[in-house]
Amino acid sequence: MLEKFFQLKENKTTVRTEILAGITTFMTMAYILAVNPSILSATGMDKNALFTATALASLVATLVMALVAKLPFALAPGMGLNAFFAFTVVLGMGHSWQFALTAVFLEGIIFILLTAFNIRELIINSIPMSVKHAVSAGIGLFIAFIGLQNAGVIVNNDAVLVGLGDMGSSSVILALLGIILTGVLLALKVKGALLIGIFVVTVAGIPLNVTHLPESHLVSLPPSISPIFMKFEFSEIFTLDMLIVLFTFLFVDMFDTVGTLVGVSDKAGMLDKQGRIPRAKQALFADAIGTTAGAMLGTSTVTTYVESASGVAEGGKTGLTALSVAGLFMIALFFAPIFTMVPGAATAPALVLVGFFMMSPILKINFDDFTEAIPAFLTIIMMPLSYSIAEGIVFGMLSYVLLKVLTGKQKDLTVVMVVLAALFVLKFLI
Repeated sequence: MLEKFFQLKENKTTVRTEILAGITTFMTMAYILAVNPSILSATGMDKNALFTATALASLVATLVMALVAKLPFALAPGMGLNAFFAFTVVLGMGHSWQFALTAVFLEGIIFILLTAFNIRELIINSIPMSVKHAVSAGIGLFIAFIGLQNAGVIVNNDAVLVGLGDMGSSSVILALLGIILTGVLLALKVKGALLIGIFVVTVAGIPLNVTHLPESHLVSLPPSISPIFMKFEFSEIFTLDMLIVLFTFLFVDMFDTVGTLVGVSDKAGMLDKQGRIPRAKQALFADAIGTTAGAMLGTSTVTTYVESASGVAEGGKTGLTALSVAGLFMIALFFAPIFTMVPGAATAPALVLVGFFMMSPILKINFDDFTEAIPAFLTIIMMPLSYSIAEGIVFGMLSYVLLKVLTGKQKDLTVVMVVLAALFVLKFLI
């Protein structure tokens, strides 16, 4: 049944490979089950209810990706988007968390409409191939940066923004040894190298107090979501503040998802000769439905996760990988302490080496044509430096249009590219 539904032979993969890929993806993104409730609870939302909402929203969206789009990508409430929800909209602008949830719900409805009318797919197809290749490489640097940051290898430095952490700390040492161990396993072509690396570092971290064992029961019923379920505030939907908040949610999620889908698909060799993603419309429906359902359940915007690249690196090619991730989110509802005990030092090696894998499409960029290479470079460098996939795409697309126009190569542009560039300028002004 699985072979027929997911066409495993046609995609040159097996049930074992797909499930292993799904486990790897889940382990690299399971931190969201602990981090999302921690961030959103700063608004006054119930932390326990947020855990359940996070797992359920991820489960719903990833199931749509698995069964409808049949692609190996996982979804969950997006990092960055949850911080904007909590620290900008609620704590910064002074709105209630119910107001913010209403904005997320409206965003999901708009995304469903934009996807139904093929507008989001049109945007994906309008991104030039050089920038698409750059998106993959940029995500590579970004995801490696996230991994190093999670392990404490890279930390905040007020003098120069970032710097090396305490290289003598147990977390940093374990992360660096994990990178070497996983690298050796990859070089020896050991199946499941990334997952083995995560497991070994997690276990090694127990006596060093890097991995904290659960204090309570390992198994428990999921907390109720009643304190945050369907808590909307429709009285302010026609205000200027709602328009600004909604535009920001739409913009960031639109291009984070587009960037992730393009970058990971490019690395997986899924893009066709025109640079199009297979079943892109169905994939975009997954995050649109996930965001709408997530808002109803009580969590922030759901988006396609860049950590999906770790599963693709393990050989995941079909929706069975995503189905495995969805299954693990369901299990996590009842075994939360086990999944949230995996430390950043354990997932860092996987994220750093996946970042390395993601760099290879850079070889397809024509560095002899500066109107292609400079936008690609700006896309790559701005993703980790701005801590945003969306901003990397903005710089890449804007510079692409400007360089083509100013060098008399307008024929390389499409109407959609020019419209997007105008919208990006408007985004900066707002």
